[in-house]
Amino acid sequence: MKLDTPVRTLGPVNHRPLRDAVAAIDPAAWNEDTLRQDAFEQHRATQSIILMFASGWPQVKVEKRKGWDYFSTTAIPLMMEAVNGRYPPGGIILRAMIAKLVAGGEIAEHFDGHGTFDMSHRIHIPLVTNDQVDFKVRGENHKLLEGVAYEISNVDYHGVSNRSDQDRIHFIFDYAVR
Repeated sequence: MKLDTPVRTLGPVNHRPLRDAVAAIDPAAWNEDTLRQDAFEQHRATQSIILMFASGWPQVKVEKRKGWDYFSTTAIPLMMEAVNGRYPPGGIILRAMIAKLVAGGEIAEHFDGHGTFDMSHRIHIPLVTNDQVDFKVRGENHKLLEGVAYEISNVDYHGVSNRSDQDRIHFIFDYAVR
């Protein structure tokens, strides 16, 4: 969704249960679903565990994917905590994923162009990050903190550079108000 600011801070959330569940997952799970890496050139340096994914436009189909089985019990409460009191109730989740930007990796600047992005709120919750991760939106660098929820103006140009030797892991989901 186009925002009046590049990044809007929603506030602290309890990310620990999901962060701990992600840390405990078999490393092979990161390579089970390569939809994002195969479909989007800018995500080639990432690995994703996709819980839900929307396709089609204007008729949108949301499907649960393999990551739903792994993380739905810890992801659902986190999504509800992030949206409750900040957005109108009764919306739907269009996409949800755990996204890892590998150490030294980069996501080239791009904008999200699917029709659903104009009507949904793109929310990032850093699970693992550090000061050497640069998240740029509209050419401005933002330091996103672990355990804080942010809405990103993802129909604007944005990109990420991970200059560290540690993988950066975010929980990302799209919330659409009905």
